[in-house]
Amino acid sequence: MTADTSPMNLTHHFLIAMPGLEDDAFAKSVVYLCEHSPRGAMGLVINKPSDISLKTLFDKVDLPLRRADLTDSPVFQGGPVQTERGFVLHEAFVASDIDPSESVYAATMAIPGGLEMTTSKDVLEAMSAGAGPRRVLVSLGYSAWGEGQLEAELGENSWLTVDADLGVIFDTPVAERYDKALMLLGLQSWMLSPEAGHA
Repeated sequence: MTADTSPMNLTHHFLIAMPGLEDDAFAKSVVYLCEHSPRGAMGLVINKPSDISLKTLFDKVDLPLRRADLTDSPVFQGGPVQTERGFVLHEAFVASDIDPSESVYAATMAIPGGLEMTTSKDVLEAMSAGAGPRRVLVSLGYSAWGEGQLEAELGENSWLTVDADLGVIFDTPVAERYDKALMLLGLQSWMLSPEAGHA
């Protein structure tokens, strides 16, 4: 049998912080990976709300928020990189008259698994008008790893990984997302030792 030498690709996976990971930005965090390639990885923390709401964010960019379902939603701390910049994780918009490989928004990354991550203001303008994607998570900042960095952290048992579940991102109360992500692996937080083990 030959060893699998294909590069690891954790796009559309969750990274779940192990108890030993005590970095302020990532302790007890769940990161949704939007992109992972040999060049590095990029994702958004989905369980660390900031102290501002979407309504406040929209006020700051001089847009009304005509989406009652989103008014009280928190803006998340997506990670320590570019913390002044907004990132909108949302369901891919599907319309019969556009090519499914193209987004309706200007600066958008399509993610396998039915999601898109948009950084252009047009998605906020659509939400301001009462439209836009139905399910959204808005963050300030993102998380990034350079070439080989995430793989090294995985080798140090800093993270658990599991296929992402959209229900955890959009339907689960924020305080329960860490435990719900662990449950995807059949684990509970009490089972995890803060001491990283190496078999």
